[in-house]
Amino acid sequence: MSFKKDLLLLLKPYYWVNILMSISYIVAKRAPFICNYLWTYLFGQEDQCELDGRETEILFFLIIVVMVRTRKTGSVTMINYLTSSFMYTKIANLGLWFYNDIRLGMIYFVFFILVALLLPEPTYSGPENVLYFRTENGLDEELEKDKRVNWLVTFYTVWNPACVNFAPIFSELSNEYSLPNLKFGKLDVGRFPKIGQKYHVSDSSFSRQLPTVVLFRQGKEVVRRPYADSKGKLIKFFFSNDNVKAAFDLNNLFKECKENPIKAVKSVAEKKKD
Repeated sequence: MSFKKDLLLLLKPYYWVNILMSISYIVAKRAPFICNYLWTYLFGQEDQCELDGRETEILFFLIIVVMVRTRKTGSVTMINYLTSSFMYTKIANLGLWFYNDIRLGMIYFVFFILVALLLPEPTYSGPENVLYFRTENGLDEELEKDKRVNWLVTFYTVWNPACVNFAPIFSELSNEYSLPNLKFGKLDVGRFPKIGQKYHVSDSSFSRQLPTVVLFRQGKEVVRRPYADSKGKLIKFFFSNDNVKAAFDLNNLFKECKENPIKAVKSVAEKKKD
């Protein structure tokens, strides 16, 4: 199902345009028709349809960089892998085009800027099932109200770019996994810094904890990302849809909550009636 979803996403202009830009140089070099037209017919240059030593080095270096960076960011699906590699592949292509011919480099640079401005990465824009805690005690009250409810809570600020980027991902997850006993919430630690301090989430502009996602079960924290290791070092976490699902085991948690729904407590009158 996920693979089919990825294939459908690839039909969006952002992905196929960026894929074409990422492979543009090597395709132009290795496709005889394109190569002969660009270099032989337009610029009168011969023997340009083979990669020289410098170009090969750049491409090998690009492969290494993409592999290392995508591994660090935790890319586990085709879409995540492509998205995290687009910037590196396009910059490498930009360098290759300039290296070969400054005129072609300028044309590619114009396309590079236009794509960045006109084709932003698609984000989820559907419904969400998120409770925004509008008061300082809102989260604590919900955790105490019914401890049978599991809460996945995002601590965020409105000005932090990482929080802004994560917002549609969290909304999509809430729409997919929300149940009466599995709820999603958000708390602005910029607005309620004392609550941020209570849950050890800094709202500083230099903070590396934003966003922080915490899973509460039985009213207590059980998992958080990012988290600090035994030495107090913050372990970086890449907030992608798949990484959040894996880190908080959402599929199994959803299954467990669905199999064990919250049973309504009968009133005294209803009990007497029975």
